[in-house]
Amino acid sequence: MLDPIRPAAAARLPLVTLYLSERCNSRCISCDYWRHGRQDLDAATVRALLPQLASLGTETVLLSGGEPLVHPQWLQIAELLRGAGLRLWLLTSGLSLAKHARAAAQLFDSVTVSLDGTDAATYAAIRGLDAFENVCSGIRAAATAGAAVGVRVTVQRRNFRQLPRFVTLTGELGARQVSFLAVDVANPHAFARRDGALTDLALTPAEVPELEQIVAGLERGSAALFRTRFIAESPRRLRHLVRYFAAVCGAGAYPPVRCNAPEFSAVIDAHGQVSPCFFIRGPAEAQLARGGLAQALGSRAARLQREQIRAGAAPECRTCVCSLWREPAAQPTPVRLLPEAAHV
Repeated sequence: MLDPIRPAAAARLPLVTLYLSERCNSRCISCDYWRHGRQDLDAATVRALLPQLASLGTETVLLSGGEPLVHPQWLQIAELLRGAGLRLWLLTSGLSLAKHARAAAQLFDSVTVSLDGTDAATYAAIRGLDAFENVCSGIRAAATAGAAVGVRVTVQRRNFRQLPRFVTLTGELGARQVSFLAVDVANPHAFARRDGALTDLALTPAEVPELEQIVAGLERGSAALFRTRFIAESPRRLRHLVRYFAAVCGAGAYPPVRCNAPEFSAVIDAHGQVSPCFFIRGPAEAQLARGGLAQALGSRAARLQREQIRAGAAPECRTCVCSLWREPAAQPTPVRLLPEAAHV
């Protein structure tokens, strides 16, 4: 049974993701935001959110989307959040980063750029635009301006053979870290998709052993880069890519997911919808317009949803490609949006 809703002061929400816009200037084959996105998050909504974030102990805000830099007021919003003492993290396609590199370096503690090819042809085949050099220029410019830039690679059949080159390219561009996750082909609604999962992006059964050899080669040849976290994932975590694609092919179980992200974070989309994570949409009543963030998090439906996630009963969690775990010991004042229960 759920506890009665606690007052906002009893809850902690260290990380909040804001989708500044549903719109995007990329044309990715794995995503439909660019096809259907229209809504931007109003700056007035963000301003009204500031005292609520303070009462929930929010420390970091991730600006995402869609593409956050297409929002006409992104700079104003970032300055509002920064002025409130919040740490800022930008997740971007990088298409506009060269233009805004200096501002990004001044405002954001971290900048993560999605880069899904190591050459122009691969990038265009996946992202739908001939913009590889433009994105690389943006990464260089932001790094030169002093931003802590990371490269995020979504691994799929068109680019998996380039994993070693992604590592070297990241260093050449001046970025500080490269991370890899598998393309989500199991969740039919990921990235605003309306037509179901895209299984043709996954590796074939014949390609999975090839990926396994590539990962093993990285593990043997890049031990120092794993040790310093230049490659963000551990070798063990990187081997999950192999297990994931094998499972997609029906050759084994999906790798176990260890995630407690809904215990310390929430996602707010451009409509004000509050969700427990990127891949699980929150209940209809979890809306900022219905009483604010604490009320949305404390609604009965939202609490039941998080309890389902804790119990491992959310189907999206079993095949998740982007789990996030924060050790309770690393949280001096851990999140308590729900009663005590076993972690997922």
